[in-house]
Amino acid sequence: MSTKILPEGDVRQELSHDGDHERFAHYADRNKITESMVTGTPIRALCGKVWVPSRDPKKYPVCPECKEIYEGLPKGEPDKSE
Repeated sequence: MSTKILPEGDVRQELSHDGDHERFAHYADRNKITESMVTGTPIRALCGKVWVPSRDPKKYPVCPECKEIYEGLPKGEPDKSE
């Protein structure tokens, strides 16, 4: 099975307010999450959900699609500065 991250595109037209996506915490770029919380600009999760983060993600289970995609991403190089 192959996984891919969906392209950015125009997020304002694709805001999702439906179904199971609302019951999960989603994975997205940490810097974009912080910026979105401050500016109110929608961001896209790994699974494709577009939303403006506004709640504590620790209160919700992780989105299974986001988790699967994240686990399939290549790992970065270990820090060798120590």
